[in-house]
Amino acid sequence: MGAKVLKRFPAGAPRGSWPAEEYAAACRAEGEPATVIMDLKSDAFLVVVPTCEEEAA
Repeated sequence: MGAKVLKRFPAGAPRGSWPAEEYAAACRAEGEPATVIMDLKSDAFLVVVPTCEEEAA
């Protein structure tokens, strides 16, 4: 099981702003099973959706 990155957001958003969470919520409202994860290496929040590796082949 893999994941496809829909969008990246820098971790330094203004206080009280959650753009990655807002984008993921909009995706979920459209039927995408989006979730937010933190990529520590790049210091960014990623909005991802699960993918099956069989679909990519």
